[in-house]
Amino acid sequence: MNLESAKAVITGGASGLGFATAERVIAAGGQVVLLDINEEQGAVSVSKLGDRARFIRTDVASEEAVKAAIQAASAFMGGITLAVNCAGVATAGRTLGRDGPWPAENFNRVIQINLVGTYNVTKEAAAVMQLNEPNAEGERGVIISTASVAAFEGQIGQAAYSASKGGVVGMMLPLAREFAQFGIRVNTIAPGIFMTPMMAGMPDEVQESLGRQIPFPPRLGRPEEYADTAAFIYGNPVVNGETIRIDGAIRMQPK
Repeated sequence: MNLESAKAVITGGASGLGFATAERVIAAGGQVVLLDINEEQGAVSVSKLGDRARFIRTDVASEEAVKAAIQAASAFMGGITLAVNCAGVATAGRTLGRDGPWPAENFNRVIQINLVGTYNVTKEAAAVMQLNEPNAEGERGVIISTASVAAFEGQIGQAAYSASKGGVVGMMLPLAREFAQFGIRVNTIAPGIFMTPMMAGMPDEVQESLGRQIPFPPRLGRPEEYADTAAFIYGNPVVNGETIRIDGAIRMQPK
């Protein structure tokens, strides 16, 4: 699969990892539809990408909203060949906090956005991809989801976040096996500590401290390095059913 002809939908595409990936696709010559809940940032971001990009406000936790957005994206681009799931929240809280047990409502919200939202986009995008004409390798599309190193080394307070990202990793292989008959590959990227809009809001000394915890390189990951990984996955037909950690060899401590 070549990025120059990619027709990509990217959730969380208005900023951070998603926007960096959108820039990579556009730079290669492809088309992009950004799905994000932030309308203001979405309008700014799509204006930077040009005429081959569109923005659709989308709450990935809503199945109906995702269905409508995927159909609109397909209509704009004439199909979909790449779906990248970057939308998510990192809400944290101790299960037994000072104010008592963490409300299940908070836990459910994280699961609904990070895990169910990823599933919603995956299934709807795959339903469109299966109609594509296969390339010489028999490929019709690629789906890339975003997990986290927290899927494997969750820290104290990350029970919901780790559960959601562990779920993203866990559903990847059965989806890859099921979609193989359609020529659709499914993979997951598990980033470590990356420079995202949330991280950018932290003081410089906190960012530097976090960067020093990473064995090598001793700095925060850059969004374009996530985009590099997504581009590699898209272009390599034997990368399927795999989770790729991009974390500088960090292994998260309990807190």
